[in-house]
Amino acid sequence: MISDAEFAQAVATLQTPRDCLRWAETAMRRHGSFLGHGTDDHWDEGLSLMLHVLSLPWDSDPRLLEARLLPLEVEQFAGLLRRRVNDRVPAAYLTGKAWFCGFEFAVDERVLIPRSPIAELIEQRFEPWLEPERVSRVLDLCTGSGCIAIACAAAFPAALVDASDISADALAVCRENIERHGVEQQVRALQGDGLKAVEGRYDLIVCNPPYVDATDMASLPAEYRHEPSLALASGDDGLDFTRTLLAGAAEHLTPEGILVVEVGNSQAAVELTQRLRLAGVATDRAYDGRSMKSQMKSAGRSGRVASSWGGGSSSTGSSVVGTVSAGSASRVTVTVSGPAASS
Repeated sequence: MISDAEFAQAVATLQTPRDCLRWAETAMRRHGSFLGHGTDDHWDEGLSLMLHVLSLPWDSDPRLLEARLLPLEVEQFAGLLRRRVNDRVPAAYLTGKAWFCGFEFAVDERVLIPRSPIAELIEQRFEPWLEPERVSRVLDLCTGSGCIAIACAAAFPAALVDASDISADALAVCRENIERHGVEQQVRALQGDGLKAVEGRYDLIVCNPPYVDATDMASLPAEYRHEPSLALASGDDGLDFTRTLLAGAAEHLTPEGILVVEVGNSQAAVELTQRLRLAGVATDRAYDGRSMKSQMKSAGRSGRVASSWGGGSSSTGSSVVGTVSAGSASRVTVTVSGPAASS
């Protein structure tokens, strides 16, 4: 815990961003702050708070590290850091924003913080499993903040995208992001339970569903307790939602359509993947977590802050991708993530 005395001393003595970031790294390490909501590096976690306080972009001149801060700015940073350490609130919830596929999204505790390895597939436009030019309809199930749906809209500008979620609170955030990115004519938010909310067939269904099993839910670090449990938990083995989705997906896919669904690393998820392989799955490649620097580069930023101010990598785990028959000619692509906490 950052005590009142430590807080007061920090506010009275810290003068530059470098001073603040050094203190932040020490405090988070000393008090066991858990990382996994976009970074696996304490410096980056502190940096996101500092840039938020200063209203600066990621590609700010690194010479600003040595600039003198206003007393109010130091106090604001110290206040955010105290909440990060003492209350275990992830940085993205403190700043109200997170990055995914090079886009900034509004986030709060009504939605998960974006970190899915599906981002890699979106940036590759799901090739070789899809022919991008033929994609006219996309469905993002369990959309949360809408980050996957909006990123898919950018990847497939000629496609109409449905963003579905059971949570009205999550859809409020999703609609905010739809408006923020100006895609109201391309992306629409739908409320419903799984596939019950949608009609017709899609060339692509993407889903980052709840998939944390009961054992992992009981032992999640405190940072994850700030996220909606509805978006994390999925029964004893973490596959309740996924089983239902796999059973009904073919009815909503075009003949050449695919389903992409992320699952956890529980024993049941591993066994599910093995059964899919026996049914014809071919493992194509592994996808590793995106680094913060490459996220910034893909957003059109120079990355000067990350390289000069330091920086680590994001914690999104890894995934294995394969395809399997799902009725007629449609296919299912399953991504198996890393640790459940980085779902």
